[in-house]
Amino acid sequence: MNFGKILRRADALHWQLTRDYAFKSDLKIKWVRPEKIPCTKPEKSGDLGKLPAVNEKEFLLDYNNSKELQRADSTVQSLFQLGNNRLGDTSRYLREQMIKDVQRHPLDYGSMEVKLAKMTVRIRIMQEQLDKFPRNTKLKVALKELIDKRKKFLKYLRRWDYRRFEWMLEKLDLVYKPPPAEFHWITRKESLQKLTDAHCEKIKEERLAEYRNLLNKQKIPFLEDAIKKMEFVRREQIDLDIPITVTEEQIADFKKELEFLTSQRDLQLEDKE
Repeated sequence: MNFGKILRRADALHWQLTRDYAFKSDLKIKWVRPEKIPCTKPEKSGDLGKLPAVNEKEFLLDYNNSKELQRADSTVQSLFQLGNNRLGDTSRYLREQMIKDVQRHPLDYGSMEVKLAKMTVRIRIMQEQLDKFPRNTKLKVALKELIDKRKKFLKYLRRWDYRRFEWMLEKLDLVYKPPPAEFHWITRKESLQKLTDAHCEKIKEERLAEYRNLLNKQKIPFLEDAIKKMEFVRREQIDLDIPITVTEEQIADFKKELEFLTSQRDLQLEDKE
């Protein structure tokens, strides 16, 4: 390939790029990619409620009913309080509180309702941790996987027992959004095509409205002129004793329409003043 062909191809490519750029800059359309919703937001996870406040002076779950601990010294008691222990003990305490609200009987720890309650507590604890440490990628991935797992469980429960599904959503304060039937990527090209169609449709509607207003303004003088001509034709036909083609009913209909349009025009003028 000689040097002249290379220059001609480069010029053609440059002209094409500048032409496309100029075409895109002429359109009054701006597309912004939809913002990704993090897993900590209820729009993504469906968790409308938060974890209940925990009394830090509450004893651990295994020692809550211990009479010896209640009679012990305050220093010893502080070693068994939730505020002085690890987060896992607090999460276990919250998990047990939420399980009691949904379990079928006191020994129920394996039903679908209990599993959903356990996952909900874990999700909300992880959301609080992720708000404090947003760069924890391992926690972010684990949270997303747990939310997807809970959605699968809710989908199964919805198909299996819808009344219990609705009851669980009310108890756990959740919102369930079923997944779409077909996954579809949001692309810039397709979004710009839709925005362009909407922009063109808006321009068409605006111009049609302007043309409609122009025609409405021309209706009043047109009707006045038409009534005068119809009355003249009717008088001439009567004087010349020829068949009458313009009736009084037609003239009366035109006059009624003229009165209606003039009243509308007067009302519009009053509103503008």
